[in-house]
Amino acid sequence: MNEATGGRGHDPGRQRHGPLSGRQAEAARNDQRILDSARAVFVNDPGAPITAVAKHAGVGISALYTRYGSKEELLRKLCTDGLLTVVAETEAAIKQVENGRGHWQAFADFMRHLTDADTSSMTLALAGKFTPTPEMSALANRASELMSEFFALVRDALRPDLVLHDASLTFELVAAIKLASPERTAELRHRYLTLILDGMRATGRGELPGPPPAWQELSDRWSPANHAG
Repeated sequence: MNEATGGRGHDPGRQRHGPLSGRQAEAARNDQRILDSARAVFVNDPGAPITAVAKHAGVGISALYTRYGSKEELLRKLCTDGLLTVVAETEAAIKQVENGRGHWQAFADFMRHLTDADTSSMTLALAGKFTPTPEMSALANRASELMSEFFALVRDALRPDLVLHDASLTFELVAAIKLASPERTAELRHRYLTLILDGMRATGRGELPGPPPAWQELSDRWSPANHAG
């Protein structure tokens, strides 16, 4: 690593490592494409075969199996990444409060950030579809501990009968909102999250983002064309 990054212009190590770096970058892009496709495929249809992921990603099945030996391994990777996102967002929220961020604003931002991260769509689709590893269980426990710590820090801004798991299930409630347009889906999720947040806060109300859903938007969900791919 040091030789490749800190040497001089004629260092032969740079010539050997240059193409490798390019291949590594391409491999990273392929891996991210596979993960993005796996998320899209399995959230839409948890029973889909792993070949559907390769097709969606535009890679050969051998390239996929080089990275992930089975569908279950791929599901574990997706959910582990989701847990890491929850841990990172909660740590960031705790730090905001410790740095003087208002308690309600820190809590509302935390809820919005995790709504946008949409890790709960995987919970809704994939819970019970594979066996978590001990490492995943430990990571889930870490996420829960951090959320409990954060919840305690902002408790004074929340209604007194609200508990941590009320907040946790809120993410699943808003993740159930899904229209054909990703942009409109995000807007409506934030609209209903704001409604829910108003029921969580000690005082005051928030302005609802975006207009309410139109009848056509709701009825369009029944069209097979809107669920293709």
